[in-house]
Amino acid sequence: MDTSPDRYLRAARRASTERRYAQAIAHFEAEWGGLLPASSESVVRYLTHYGDQLTTSTLRVHLAALARWHQQLGFSDPTKTSRVRDTLKGIQALHPQPVKQAEALALRELESCIEKLTEELGNPVHAVRLRAARDQALLLLGFWRAFRSDELSRLRIEHIQLRQAQGLELFLPSSKSDRSNRGRVVKVPALKRLCPVAAYEAWLEESGLTEGALFRAIDRWGHMGQHALNANSLSRLLHQVFLRSGVDPAGYSAHSLRRGFATWANANQWSSKALMDYVGWRDVQTAARYIDGNAPFGEWAR
Repeated sequence: MDTSPDRYLRAARRASTERRYAQAIAHFEAEWGGLLPASSESVVRYLTHYGDQLTTSTLRVHLAALARWHQQLGFSDPTKTSRVRDTLKGIQALHPQPVKQAEALALRELESCIEKLTEELGNPVHAVRLRAARDQALLLLGFWRAFRSDELSRLRIEHIQLRQAQGLELFLPSSKSDRSNRGRVVKVPALKRLCPVAAYEAWLEESGLTEGALFRAIDRWGHMGQHALNANSLSRLLHQVFLRSGVDPAGYSAHSLRRGFATWANANQWSSKALMDYVGWRDVQTAARYIDGNAPFGEWAR
């Protein structure tokens, strides 16, 4: 068992953030040829060089990585000067870019996928049935709870309680919006169709799992991995499901489940507060990015 203090420092930082920061530092040093510790003028030159190549959101991540590198090693932060801030503002003004978003998964596409997976559940090959049961539970839990990919990958069986005639209670130990890692309990409803609770039970029955990571890799022979699926692999997994179901996967990612539910809830007259509370959003601006607003033109529409 690792008893060093570093394990707590590592636990305080999200793995995905660590990877992005490491890539940003490597980009500054190896790709651009920058020297660390850096001066504010070198940071300005770096931003200027990539101002028309990288998005401003990517540049902000790189600045955050540089800031933390300097702070952790006791150097003054070169990213906080007015010249750096103004350069970034200028880049945003001269090179505006639309925010790229995953396509929202519509209910009809979800139904097509579940129909195909239900068919595969009757396959005599164990590996096919196992993968279908996992994918069905992943899609339906991800959609109806609007989970992020990292939240899906972190689900553990011992953190899930089945409440008869009610649904599931899941404990999420951490998430993107839970910076203090306090965790939260969320409920998953039992539904008349496309039921995430029934899919969860079917997955446990088919897999025989009783503890540990809920969603795991499965090889071609039906052998399950011991560890959780990597969050970065979920988009590829969903693309495979879409292709088998006759759904064009272009534009979709694991985030399509979250956007799909938000769009469905909005179309079904959920209030902004109800939707924000259910999904876990903190502000209306965040929620608005996930919802495809409809502007009805009535008889004027073609």
